[in-house]
Amino acid sequence: MSKREQSPAAAPAGGQWYPPEWPDRIRALTEGSLTPVAPKRAATVMLLRDTPEGPAVHMLRRRASMAFAGGAYAYPGGGVDPRDEDHRIGWAGPSRQEWADRLGTDAATAQAIVCGAVRETFEEAGVLLAGPADGTLIPDLTGDDWEADRLALVARELSFAEFLDRRGLVLRSDLLGAWARWITPEFEARRYDTWFFVAALPEGQRTRNASTEADRTVWIRPADAAAGYDKGELLMMPPTITTLRSLEPYGTAAAAVAAAAAQDLTPVLARAVMEGGEIVLSWPGHDEFTKRVRITGGPA
Repeated sequence: MSKREQSPAAAPAGGQWYPPEWPDRIRALTEGSLTPVAPKRAATVMLLRDTPEGPAVHMLRRRASMAFAGGAYAYPGGGVDPRDEDHRIGWAGPSRQEWADRLGTDAATAQAIVCGAVRETFEEAGVLLAGPADGTLIPDLTGDDWEADRLALVARELSFAEFLDRRGLVLRSDLLGAWARWITPEFEARRYDTWFFVAALPEGQRTRNASTEADRTVWIRPADAAAGYDKGELLMMPPTITTLRSLEPYGTAAAAVAAAAAQDLTPVLARAVMEGGEIVLSWPGHDEFTKRVRITGGPA
């Protein structure tokens, strides 16, 4: 273990989630003694609803006991299930190939990513962006049978493709817009290649805290959430606060979803380099997250 001065890693700058183990892992990466793990594909959804003061976004606070980003505010999301790649499911909206072109993947991978976004929203918020083939949505998801299916999805006893087939539903890809893509830094022990989507809360549906990973959920205006971050009151990871701020210009949920087509999906990946006696951590294009950690000694 190396000796170092007290760094921003021990306490958040603003409300940024910045774990104390980062400096040592960054140093190991720059010295070549840490081999990066391959990132897992993931999807997350910024679910919006209109209020008199403008759109609000649904956020959950991860339990402090969680190994990854404990105590941080985030959106419903999680890992992509590879079982959703090859199964042909009912699909409405832009084609799989159109999604592949948008996400920079092949069609099977695009289907799995979009399925992941819709599944995680159902698992963690109780909201389903799927419906019958007639183009309608399901306003009431409160029955015991729906909850049994949701729990089976959480337990991975049921794939999302199988769930749609069982229910005779089509995935409403037209309700989603791809917004951003962030890849967990190479020095992290848990890494994700995450696509961020935006969607409006379907009429008649309500969110609930259905996640075992969250201790609370809120509907909050992006500007208010960003202000809480700036005051150090709300902990967030760089992708979360960045996407929140990018939502602020839009006056309605529909306007934000419509704007998704123009969003840049170039992956954002943190860089860590040694400069003299400092480790410099930066996210290209996002200077506010740059951290400089001075190393004050050699190996103990």
